[in-house]
Amino acid sequence: MSSTTYQNRPSGLGYLINQIQTLFVSMLRIWTIPIVLMLSVSSGFTTYYGLSHFITPWIALVITVAIQSIIVICSLEMASIHWKANKMRYFSVVASLAIAIGASITFSYFQFYEISEKDTLHINRLNELRSGTKDYLNKILEIKADILQKQKQALEQASNDATQAYFGTHNQIAEGYKNQVGEGPFWRHYNQIYQEKKQQSLQQEQLFVELDKQIRNLQTSLNNLDTANNIESAYSEFLKNYQDIQLLVNQASSSMGLALPEAPLLMTYKQFIEDIKPSFAMWQGFSWFAFVCAAMVDFFTVLLSYRLEFTAPGPLTVQEEQLVFECLRQFTQFRINANDELEMIIEKSELEKARRYSDWSRMFVVGLLLNRGFLRKIDHRTVEFAPNLYPLIAEKMSDKIAALRQAKAQMIQTNS
Repeated sequence: MSSTTYQNRPSGLGYLINQIQTLFVSMLRIWTIPIVLMLSVSSGFTTYYGLSHFITPWIALVITVAIQSIIVICSLEMASIHWKANKMRYFSVVASLAIAIGASITFSYFQFYEISEKDTLHINRLNELRSGTKDYLNKILEIKADILQKQKQALEQASNDATQAYFGTHNQIAEGYKNQVGEGPFWRHYNQIYQEKKQQSLQQEQLFVELDKQIRNLQTSLNNLDTANNIESAYSEFLKNYQDIQLLVNQASSSMGLALPEAPLLMTYKQFIEDIKPSFAMWQGFSWFAFVCAAMVDFFTVLLSYRLEFTAPGPLTVQEEQLVFECLRQFTQFRINANDELEMIIEKSELEKARRYSDWSRMFVVGLLLNRGFLRKIDHRTVEFAPNLYPLIAEKMSDKIAALRQAKAQMIQTNS
């Protein structure tokens, strides 16, 4: 009667705590499965995105599925094999996993690089426009200064010629007409030249005033590219101002017989807003942020897949609990270790070796508890209790003590 109660009674606080703990750990293990799948799908999406820019999309999809499958399968397999047992198999799994992770990170990097460097690319294109525009405007200002200098010299020379012609001291006047003051034919000739030069100077000044206005408009439209809501309209305005400046500079240079400055070829609007196209040139401007993001997804996929197989906790049945309790009692060397956990030596003692004691049953229980997560291996000869094993043993010890007390009470009653 007491034996039946001892084996089948699912009650007690320790038993309840053990059931809650094992249920919680089991739920976490079950929840790990969809997390691994979601991480694998996320990594697969970024891998496919980068790979599809180099090969046909459907081939990229097949390769992506293969890469993610290899990562998960090899991670699970690594947890179930030991390198000392089969070194060739272990290293082949590790090599396959490393190649799959390398391929996944490489092509996922392109996606994260595009996201992280999108603003940087926009800034670089703006700086490229600013740099090209600044160089062109500097050349224009040099031409403007050269034209103004030549105009000033030509106007001063024409004014001196008209003045000398009026006073008869010009070197082109014949000896018989020198020093005759007045508005003669020589003065009218040089005065006409002076007036033409003056009119050209006024026209050139008006042209430069218009040019200065267009330069201000160009600089304003260039600054608006960084803040405008409608980028297409702002870029069209920028190109229009740029072309207007070119036209004015061409007019000014042609009128003075100067060489035209070389205008930089600006990018089109499509080129200005074009997204990053994945290429291996991205590795030249290496982005640690993009690389870490690409590696982080695969790292968590490998880690959770490995832990999913490496730790496989699960509740024990009533029969297994009875077997565990009876077999653990056969070990004799226990101590409290530095982790404040109960530790026991699973090797045979010297006496057991001398008697050729068979420890198959208790070693089977040790393997069962390690597999279920109730024991943790310290080294090849020692293991320690996991926290979820204590309440189970406490419950069994309580049942055993209760049974002994009941048997003692029945014995006393019988004797009396």
